[in-house]
Amino acid sequence: MKIGLDIMGGDYAPKATILGAIEAHKQLLPNQHLVLIGNKDLALPILAEHSFNPQLFEYIHTTEVIGMGEHPAKAILQKPNSSISVGFQMLKEGKLDSFASAGNTGAMLVGAMFSVKAITGVIRPAIASIVPKLKGGFGVLLDVGANADCKPEMLLQFGILGSIYAQHIHQVAKPEVGLMNIGEEEEKGNLLTQAAFTLMQQSEAISFFGNLEGRDLFNDKADVIVCDGFTGNVVLKLAESFYVLTLKKGMKDAFFDRFNYEQYGGSPILGVNAPVIIGHGISSPEAIKNMLLLSKEMVETKLIDQFKAVFNDK
Repeated sequence: MKIGLDIMGGDYAPKATILGAIEAHKQLLPNQHLVLIGNKDLALPILAEHSFNPQLFEYIHTTEVIGMGEHPAKAILQKPNSSISVGFQMLKEGKLDSFASAGNTGAMLVGAMFSVKAITGVIRPAIASIVPKLKGGFGVLLDVGANADCKPEMLLQFGILGSIYAQHIHQVAKPEVGLMNIGEEEEKGNLLTQAAFTLMQQSEAISFFGNLEGRDLFNDKADVIVCDGFTGNVVLKLAESFYVLTLKKGMKDAFFDRFNYEQYGGSPILGVNAPVIIGHGISSPEAIKNMLLLSKEMVETKLIDQFKAVFNDK
């Protein structure tokens, strides 16, 4: 198994990414290898500083970096030797089993769509995130930013993708899928959610709970919460702020500690032909470590094959 990491991606790269890779390596099996993609000349001194044997990693040296503020599509095309572009090329060629980066989110989305592409049958891939549940465990929230505008059929597919992810990554035997809305009643919502409700209710591919309200995000009504990417991104950023607010207020609470992004590391792009994970721009070494471990788990569970088995039959 070869797990690719963009060591140039993120506000604190390459130090945070290198230190995260060191910590992840400690939890990998002998046949599981990390491939560091980026400026090797910057990586080696950091490894030496921490007395880590550089021969335990594989390196792909690159000379370009896609900045956080660059236009995603232009950057992918104009910087073919960037760590993100090279990582996706290797993923496309089968030289990597997964690829992760805390760099430019848009470039990661564009790179995934241009290289490994969407799984046949998937209209648009979605970015998934997790939300802690009050009684323990996590729920899956998607889409959280890939698709600001959606069609009803896309929301149904998000429910299917989220269900498969919850089954194989969170070990939920029969995930309940809920549709984020402004009321529980079937007729509530806008044209998008009303049409999506009907499709999801009629689908045999998911176990549909029905509509959820914002206050249901952290309870046990649903294991998978579906919404368009605009709504999901707003909800996610609001939820992430809870942890920061508790720190600023000097509060210590086990539940709100679980909102710390470092614990889950990154958000997978579900619906493309290979495991791709986007990390938070401010990713710390702990977040990078957990992003890499999630990459490993997605490969181990053959998650992409699970998606293909469902969507290729449709």
